[in-house]
Amino acid sequence: MLHHSIYKAENSSKKWICFIHGAGGNSSIWFNQVRFFKAYFNILLIDLRGHGKSAVSPEGTEYTFNIIIEDILKVLDENKIRKSHFVGISLGSILIQKMLQSHSDRVEKIGLGGAILNLNLQSRILMILGKLTQSILPFIWIYTFFAYVIMPYKAHRKSRALFIKEAKKISHNEFKRWYRLTESILPVLKKIRNKEVRTPILYIMGSQDYMFLPFVKKFVAMHQTSSLITVANSGHVVNIDQPDEFNNQLLSFLLSD
Repeated sequence: MLHHSIYKAENSSKKWICFIHGAGGNSSIWFNQVRFFKAYFNILLIDLRGHGKSAVSPEGTEYTFNIIIEDILKVLDENKIRKSHFVGISLGSILIQKMLQSHSDRVEKIGLGGAILNLNLQSRILMILGKLTQSILPFIWIYTFFAYVIMPYKAHRKSRALFIKEAKKISHNEFKRWYRLTESILPVLKKIRNKEVRTPILYIMGSQDYMFLPFVKKFVAMHQTSSLITVANSGHVVNIDQPDEFNNQLLSFLLSD
């Protein structure tokens, strides 16, 4: 069972929000959201395998997106959460969108920051470089390099530093498992892009999230149940770069009919 934390709603609401972090992070990245949203919803924070306080998998274990999604569903079942809003960042956005394809009955609304719907040339080159160097360089060197490429600007300094700090807690073998998972990401993203969904999705993207924002704009223009809000002076980890704007936009969306 994945490590998870629950914060009960201060207004006795029966509604839930489940927050899913990205690769290298953990549930601590949602600290600004917990303080804000517990006034309105019950909150479920999850640490994915090998992240935060969740256990490292046994030697020889390989990850798939379906395995990780089943991990999340087990936490929901354990806590008798039949249905929830889901909020994700980066890789968390992929997990939630893929889960929607097979378990739409568990999902109310979705809010996504730093959403990944496709990879541009630069990000594909990064993936190749990571694959070539993961066996010869310390993973934190690779992760730090990625962090500076994906979050390069001054406005991203806080989120970049937090992600590097938390990534240092992950073992090298665990990093390689998650990296191998991302090698299967392109067909997963293609299925997400090509499937029409009825569930309302709000993409809250940083205006400086230059690798991923163009694909989200294109996707939202073609899908009626999806909408996009672009937040100024923020990048890939918009919930940390501009937490107040992220929280207010997300709350308005979740409370709307």
